[in-house]
Amino acid sequence: MAERAEAKLLARFHEIGVTAEQNTRRVMEAFQNHRVSEACFAGTTGYGYDDLGRETLDRIYAEVFGTESALVRIQFVNGTHALTAAMFALAGPGQKILSLTGTPYDTLRTAIGISGDGYGSLRYYGIGYGQVELGPDGGPDYEAIAKAVRDENVAGVMIQRSRGYEDRRALTVAEIGKIVETVKRVNPAVAVMVDNCYGEFTDTQEPGHVGADLVVGSLIKNPGGGIAPTGAYIAGKRELVERAAARLTTPGIGGECGSSLGNNRLLFQGFFMAPHTVAQALKTACFCAAMMEELGVESSPGALEKRSDIIQMVRLGSPKNMKRFCLGIQAGAPVDSYVTPEPWAMPGYDCPVIMAAGAFIQGSSIELSADGPMRAPYIAYMQGGLTYESGKLGIMMAVSAMLDKG
Repeated sequence: MAERAEAKLLARFHEIGVTAEQNTRRVMEAFQNHRVSEACFAGTTGYGYDDLGRETLDRIYAEVFGTESALVRIQFVNGTHALTAAMFALAGPGQKILSLTGTPYDTLRTAIGISGDGYGSLRYYGIGYGQVELGPDGGPDYEAIAKAVRDENVAGVMIQRSRGYEDRRALTVAEIGKIVETVKRVNPAVAVMVDNCYGEFTDTQEPGHVGADLVVGSLIKNPGGGIAPTGAYIAGKRELVERAAARLTTPGIGGECGSSLGNNRLLFQGFFMAPHTVAQALKTACFCAAMMEELGVESSPGALEKRSDIIQMVRLGSPKNMKRFCLGIQAGAPVDSYVTPEPWAMPGYDCPVIMAAGAFIQGSSIELSADGPMRAPYIAYMQGGLTYESGKLGIMMAVSAMLDKG
């Protein structure tokens, strides 16, 4: 079964390799353009003033992501933290932010104020929120978007590139570009933010190349290459990035402070490795899809489909199957392979979540993992794989656990 699944993927794997090569060239050129040297790897302490590595990496991210400026910081505790800082950069009291891809990812809902107690959320500070649902085909509803952004109170819009915990497809960079064009044509003053999590380096362009004003992601997902220990980035227009930096620290300090504590080398090396590591994760996801097709299990995207994120959705249909699949993924991990994943109340979610993640870095989604909310229709979201070989083995163990009748 595994041999049949792999054989049908050879042409797709070649396409993934071509994309990785082009992205690696772009990253390599940015490193060379900004004269990366060993001096960039030295860490700072305390306030972190004049951190050469931190400032150089900011410029590299801006070049690679096609933006004016960037803020790459280990002080961001996760992607949601960076996304929230970016949202506060988009709008102020009395203004409104629109989600153009329906209800955002679970952890952002509390940050916005549409679930949880909402203390400190956008709505708590008088920033309004609205959303435009996706179209029937799972893509952007451009007509509805054009109508919604005519509202003079709308200061910013956000686009979630990946599927999150939703039964929907990821958006392509081309679709994001068309959304940007639609928004700017109707209301040029509106800033466009893209939640780029899980999408970096899956294409040869990033949202910044097609006009996005802010692009945000986590370093323990794609751009950290499985090496960055923590943190996130915000890249975009200089003024908006500075506003987000003021939200991360405080007005008047912004991005000038923030010691790197010896992590610079890991951030540089992870970003350099990221195009290759993302390619490994994409191959793992394609193999997972092909195996599910062999088993007659519904999954998305299809094995041969072009991908815009690293996530593979597997519809398992019951709590038992969900637990078995996650148990197999955990058993195929290099770390904590002996652990049995159990659902638990993760912060920011409205129901128990099960997570299989035997990772070198806690919560790292570029390493092989599978997770999902324990609610019908019981969909597991598999992602990552530092190497295709280890990812393939992990998928085979997940399949074995699914087929175990014991």
